Amino acid sequence: MPSEILVKILSYLDAMTLVCIGCVSRRFYHLADDNLIWVRKYAAAFRSKRSRWKATSVEETATSLSLLSVWDKEDGYWKKEYITKQISSVKAALTNSLSPVNPRTSLPLKTKESLRISGLGWTIILREASGKEHIMQHSNLSVNDNSVTVFWHDKNWPHVDTLSTLDLYGATPIFMEQYKGPNTSCPRWLSLIEKYDLSNLSKSAMIGCDRHVRVFCVNPGLLVGLWQENGGLAFVMANIHSHGLVERSTMGSDTIPYTLPPDTTFVDNYPDSITFYGDRGFQLHIDIHGSKTYFLCSTFHNLFCRKEGINNGYVKFLMINLKNNREHLPLVGKVGLEWRTDCLNGRIESCIVVDMTLLDEDKKPVWYVSSPVCLRSARLPDFPQPAYSFEYMDSVGGVCADLGWFENTDEYFIVRLDIYLSAAKIQQWFGWQ
Repeated sequence: MPSEILVKILSYLDAMTLVCIGCVSRRFYHLADDNLIWVRKYAAAFRSKRSRWKATSVEETATSLSLLSVWDKEDGYWKKEYITKQISSVKAALTNSLSPVNPRTSLPLKTKESLRISGLGWTIILREASGKEHIMQHSNLSVNDNSVTVFWHDKNWPHVDTLSTLDLYGATPIFMEQYKGPNTSCPRWLSLIEKYDLSNLSKSAMIGCDRHVRVFCVNPGLLVGLWQENGGLAFVMANIHSHGLVERSTMGSDTIPYTLPPDTTFVDNYPDSITFYGDRGFQLHIDIHGSKTYFLCSTFHNLFCRKEGINNGYVKFLMINLKNNREHLPLVGKVGLEWRTDCLNGRIESCIVVDMTLLDEDKKPVWYVSSPVCLRSARLPDFPQPAYSFEYMDSVGGVCADLGWFENTDEYFIVRLDIYLSAAKIQQWFGWQ
């Protein structure tokens, strides 16, 4: 069939179908890039306010554009312009929907609504040492107060021994007007969030298991489950903190992650800034959950540090004192991490997820993290009950906690909780460097 007739037929297709048609063959790729087709679609979707006021028809707008700029542009120019503007409009809508914030946590209030409206999801690309790629869209997710927990599971995973890396991407539908759900073939814009090394996964520290799976944590925030029976992949779980969630999931490229802009607070310079750090107060919001079930949701106000609390480059905040029973906090429900696949689900009792957001006195997030942690047996001085501990530490901050098990009430209590923040981070944050 002559190309002219095919171009005429393609002109009646919607934008998403045109993009898909371009994947059929090299010939259809060039035909579907026709500037005259795309300039009409551009004119229909993005008519200026002046054009609308004058009630100018789409055909007239497209004709004026084509006379001026269609023929002097390379093939595919107006297709790129159309897709670029679609992406920009989606990002603008997302930004507007995230404006209201929770006064308690300073995190967006409408995260779940924004995800539903935009169709934002998450994709992983598993790469084998040979270079072969496996692309998977998320199977399900849970939106928490401080984070989003995303699951991937499949019956046809590549074997873990063949894998070298896992890349986590935010995936946003380009054509929102034709988006119909996470499992459609709608073209998506990928934004790189994090790269993970899986080459030595089986040699990493296991943080939990049950009779079906063993789980390994790959920081920051990635949990990989392997079947007990054959060592193959069972599921992948990512914990993504809500601070900057949408920006990191939509505003990066497929090769470079989006970096949140630095946010510092100006204060007077002190002669020995870290020594006088007690003049600045913080607020911590902490959630402990099992991907969907909440065990603890608590906020600590007016956190200060004494000079003797500074050690090894970290500032220590004593949140809960082991010796003060009135400060101990109960964990509600049966503690553990829920996991699921296509055929099985279960609970790992020695694993939980901790979400933390540390705010300065102006309610700006200084440090934030969402990560699985392992409960390990511990011995506490002058504490006769069974005890467990968990910890998390990175270059900016960390947490150490002890949990006591009380058999008479059948529940855990947090009996000690310490938070650490890098002294270098504090100096940088308050402009003392």
